Amino acid sequence: QVQLVTSGGGSVQAGDSLRLSCEVVGRTFGRDATGWFRLAPGKDHEFVASIDYSGADVYYADAVQDRFTISRNRANNVMYLQMDDLKPEDAGVYYCQIDTMAWRLKTPGWVPSGESWGQGTQVTVSS
Repeated sequence: QVQLVTSGGGSVQAGDSLRLSCEVVGRTFGRDATGWFRLAPGKDHEFVASIDYSGADVYYADAVQDRFTISRNRANNVMYLQMDDLKPEDAGVYYCQIDTMAWRLKTPGWVPSGESWGQGTQVTVSS
């Protein structure tokens, strides 16, 4: 059974940084793309960033462009999200997901298979 284990969340002040990690357990990345989503209270899951297997194809939501950096380490099967200059509107539960192509993850309305988002990591940003 494949598990996506996220970690690295926390409570920070506006302007601070955090680095989230997502470990894929039960399989390797292979040639699949991976991405990050977040869920804020009262909102739907929101695409944040995605990256393809090679790292060459990367997408960001406009709201996080130039502040967040997505990366992945195929050797240890871990994906990262470096979040700098955090803002209160970045708060939420962050989830990682897998799909065949990076662009598919940013498609509006994308949902995981079985609509199971799995475990996420909480990010709180105070002003």
